[in-house]
Amino acid sequence: MSPPRADWRFGLITLATLAGMVTTASLGRWQLSRASEKEALQAGIEARQQLAVLGAAELLATPEADRMHRRVQLRGRWLAERTVFLDNRQMNGQPGFYVLTPLQLQEGGAWLLVQRGWVPRNFVDRNALPRVDTPAGEVALQGRIAPAPSKLYAFEGAEQGVIRQNLALDAFRAETRLPLLDQTVVQTGPPSEGLLRQWPEPASGVEKHYGYAFQWFGLSGLMAILYVWFQIVRRFLFPPRA
Repeated sequence: MSPPRADWRFGLITLATLAGMVTTASLGRWQLSRASEKEALQAGIEARQQLAVLGAAELLATPEADRMHRRVQLRGRWLAERTVFLDNRQMNGQPGFYVLTPLQLQEGGAWLLVQRGWVPRNFVDRNALPRVDTPAGEVALQGRIAPAPSKLYAFEGAEQGVIRQNLALDAFRAETRLPLLDQTVVQTGPPSEGLLRQWPEPASGVEKHYGYAFQWFGLSGLMAILYVWFQIVRRFLFPPRA
């Protein structure tokens, strides 16, 4: 008969193992549910990208919530003096600038901020602006509706000037006094005006959640294996001495 202390220790280890397995398995299931949500979101993005292309009139008549990720074909005029170069942005693994310029639509006169493309930076003179052609007349472009560029870490004072780290639409709207719409346009198409447009596709990040789920389920399984080995198999093969 095993001593009471050994029985108490065995019970405590069993409870701790069960609690750990339940917790890690629950976290794994939660990550799977997050992956399902992201997959549904990605499917929604892809479905919107397959809808009919919006012109300026259709764009302005579409509710804001229904515009995101829709393809557009627009005509308008650039406000070149308000062009902004967002620093530390990559395309094809190379650092450079995202170039953003306000566009006044030909139809309706509304203003949109356009993410026009990417250009490499001058690493000898970090304050030198790359050459980007901005036609003065009416232009036509194609693209897709998108949020403002993702925000990077920035030191104080890095949100002002022609070269800046980030651009918040509300702040830029107040700075320029332009009635910019709350969404931007990512311009697509072949390279032009000195800009590349090999944008990454909107990603849901679902692989990350599947990876986390695998880790949590793996940890739960490892707890079960260690418990069976040390508390059952080992006890059977090497029973404690009286």
